[in-house]
Amino acid sequence: MSTMAEMEPLTSGASNRIIPILKTLRTSLLYIHALLFSVVLLLLPRRYRRRYTADSAAEQSPSKSVKRWRLEEEDTIKRRALAEGIDMTTGNEDCRWSTFLFFGVRRNALFTRSWFPVTGQKKGILVIIHGLNEHSGRYAQFAKQLTSCNFGVYAMDWIGHGGSDGLHGYVPSLDHVVADTGAFLEKIKSENPGVPCFLFGHSTGGAVVLKAASYPNIEEMLEGIILTSPALRVKPAHPIVGAVAPFFSLVIPKFQFKGANKRGIPVSRDPAALLAKYSDPLVYTGPIRVRTGHEILRISSYLLRNFKSVTVPFFVLHGTADKVTDPLASQDLYNEAASKFKDIKLYDGFLHDLLFEPEREEVGQDIISWMEKKIRS
Repeated sequence: MSTMAEMEPLTSGASNRIIPILKTLRTSLLYIHALLFSVVLLLLPRRYRRRYTADSAAEQSPSKSVKRWRLEEEDTIKRRALAEGIDMTTGNEDCRWSTFLFFGVRRNALFTRSWFPVTGQKKGILVIIHGLNEHSGRYAQFAKQLTSCNFGVYAMDWIGHGGSDGLHGYVPSLDHVVADTGAFLEKIKSENPGVPCFLFGHSTGGAVVLKAASYPNIEEMLEGIILTSPALRVKPAHPIVGAVAPFFSLVIPKFQFKGANKRGIPVSRDPAALLAKYSDPLVYTGPIRVRTGHEILRISSYLLRNFKSVTVPFFVLHGTADKVTDPLASQDLYNEAASKFKDIKLYDGFLHDLLFEPEREEVGQDIISWMEKKIRS
């Protein structure tokens, strides 16, 4: 097996990089201004502080907030229509599929999908949690492969992704995504009693799934979890980013870092798959937002500290040439986890999006074989 590829500055999403906060003078001045403003405000006498904040609030036209909210609503409606319009059959007449809205723990409308084999008894159910900036519709081909082996499939778009509510590409809290995942799984279990359920997570979705499975009430609903290219050791592009990210995620959570790679980091060796991904209007390719970047760093840090407490059965898969997330972190998870039933497979020379590599059928079959082995155990 070849030596692990040299890692670029990491993110947990498949299509963006966390840009250094102090990359340009303009950005630096913005942060310094925000910091000085906060310090000065705290030092002002209380009566002046109240007057100043009231004047500042008055300067912000309510109509601008309403306009911004309407634009976000219009964008959500547009994205939802696009999500509904995706053909999920992929030439498979032996599969029935549907879409529906699921209301998450904060009552956000989350766009979801399901695929089921028309005939035969279900062996199990796989619940797909996609990666940062993508959406559930990209997994139709994988769902076809699963249903052909008598597995049912569900998938959920996170907040701010695909056809779900929220500002496109903005994640106010990954803990909310974790909670939504648990609630979605609970709904699926109630509708499919006695059927073994697995959670699948890709990239940042893998981090979400691993954290969700750390809660006993969620783990007890699961037969096991599958993680492809999970975001387990995400490092900021500059050390200062980690230090200031918590502060700026509160002050300017939706601020976008300039200079994100809109063409995308190479995530597949298949040119057609790359073109399809980065030309997909439901795949977010804009600059990453401050809060989203902070949430990625926060969940990654939490998971790294808790590898030894992982007890859920899992199968982790990673490409050795992945430049987005760290294959060595997946190896560390396998080595340190307390799980009695665990497996790892490293694919020599593969990139980040394993299910969109030229060998996607092989990767999909490895996942199916692992689930069948776990069910038999």
